[in-house]
Amino acid sequence: MIKASVIGATGYAGQELVRLLMRHPEVELLSLGSRSYQGQAYSDVYNNFRDLSDLVCQAGDIEILADQSDVIFLAMPHGIASKMVTQAVLEKAVVIDLGADYRLHDIDVYSEWYQTEHGSVDLLSQAVYGLCELHREQIKTARLIANPGCYTTCSILSLAPLIHEGLIDENSIIIDAKSGVSGAGRSTSQDLLFGEVNESIKAYKIGDHRHTPEIEQELRALNQKNFNVLFTPHLVPMNRGILAVSYATLKPAITEAQIKEAYEKMYQDEYFIRLTGDKMPETRWARGTNFVDIGFKLNKRTNRVVVVGAIDNLIKGAAGQAIQNMNIVFGCEEKIGIDLIADFPI
Repeated sequence: MIKASVIGATGYAGQELVRLLMRHPEVELLSLGSRSYQGQAYSDVYNNFRDLSDLVCQAGDIEILADQSDVIFLAMPHGIASKMVTQAVLEKAVVIDLGADYRLHDIDVYSEWYQTEHGSVDLLSQAVYGLCELHREQIKTARLIANPGCYTTCSILSLAPLIHEGLIDENSIIIDAKSGVSGAGRSTSQDLLFGEVNESIKAYKIGDHRHTPEIEQELRALNQKNFNVLFTPHLVPMNRGILAVSYATLKPAITEAQIKEAYEKMYQDEYFIRLTGDKMPETRWARGTNFVDIGFKLNKRTNRVVVVGAIDNLIKGAAGQAIQNMNIVFGCEEKIGIDLIADFPI
């Protein structure tokens, strides 16, 4: 059995981790860390665990947990994990960070976009970006895994085949993405009150959302070119889900058959990526699952391709992908514990 601990267990992503890990046949869940709810029964924080878990929230000392655990999941806001993780911890346990502290390879880029001091710059070089479909071989031997962001997972996987095969003008990429309110975390904010988000949709952080450099880093790695993308996120009045609609100008004489072939070539063996053909993805069919649904349309009139991607931001965009990473590291069947089918209607 894989002995697992979760620090930051009472956020939305943390709760999903706990829920999925409890059902994983090869995992023993040892400890749940939460300073805000220290000493409280986890089932009192989340009543869906009533009579199912007797775990109590603890302070979550990573050094103590490293002696007891095979893997430690960190589900906290940026700026915290980098001050907790040390080389000594990594020698004892695998760390999978759901935050942003180890996603960006360049510390200057991290400092610019996150406006905070990184607490363990020396560990950046050994951190592996945990987008499983692109970095599976590196993940297998990793001790420190940077779990990707939700917007980034959907955007990168939607565009990767086009860039890898050189079918588009990289500098023409526009990503128009929409997320449910759970993507903002379980915090008290006027902007997230029901009366503020219901019956409304809004764009936010236009041109300066922190997922932008993450998307650019991973897409640039596919063709070794330096280019920028225009990324605009939106908040929509639903609990969970991300729909990313990406636009790009095609290079001359590129056909629909070539685009289709590029996606099939890259993703033909990827269980968690579903190519939807003529039926465009919808968040309801990915909600509650670890799947990425991807479809595209070629607009001949403008010589552009429109790619639509859909995921559940809390599963493939957070907890499910973290467990997928764990499965790869520990040699489990990759889909075990996260082979879920969407509930419908819900």
